[in-house]
Amino acid sequence: MLALVLGGAASGKSEYAEQLAVSLSPRRYYIATMQADDAESERRINRHRQMRAGKGFNTVERALDLAGLDLADPGASALLECASTLVGNELSLPGGAGENTAAAIMAGIEHLLAGGLDLVVVSNDVFGAGAAATPEMRAYLRELGRLNCQIAAAADCVVEVCCGLPIYHKGKAEDFCR
Repeated sequence: MLALVLGGAASGKSEYAEQLAVSLSPRRYYIATMQADDAESERRINRHRQMRAGKGFNTVERALDLAGLDLADPGASALLECASTLVGNELSLPGGAGENTAAAIMAGIEHLLAGGLDLVVVSNDVFGAGAAATPEMRAYLRELGRLNCQIAAAADCVVEVCCGLPIYHKGKAEDFCR
C-alpha cells in the first residue's frame, strides 16, 4: 500500500501520517530525510523524534539515494518524512540526482514497495506561496510538483491534512489499516 499525505506547514500532516503508519503494522520504520545543519533543523528533528517516541519506529537516516535503501520487510510499514526535504537534498547535496530528482525518488519509492513495505509518504504543499523568486526555487518547485503528481498517481490513498483534519482525495486510509 502506498499513501501520500500532503499538507502545509504545521497542518498536522506528520501526526496523521505517523498514526497511519502505526495502524498498518507492528513493525515500522521511520525514514528520516532531514540533515541537521542549523538550529532550526535541529529543533524540527527533535520535535519529530518526540512525536514518534514510544511508537515503535526504527529510524533510518536517508538524505539521498532512496533506491539504495534496503528495507525488504514484507508486511512492515515505513513512514518517509518527508519527500519535500528529499527533493531539496537531491537537488542541492553533492551526489544528489540533480535534474533527475523526481525520477530518482520515485524509483526509490518503487524499490521500497517492491520489498513488501506499506509506505506512507509525507510531502509539503508549498505551491500557494506565490511565484518562485530564484531559478533554484523554480527548479525545486518543479521537481516537487512532478514528484507529488507521480506519487499521487501510483498511490492507493491520497490525503491532504488541513488544520489537523484529513481530506481524502483518493482512497481512504482506514481501508488499508490492519
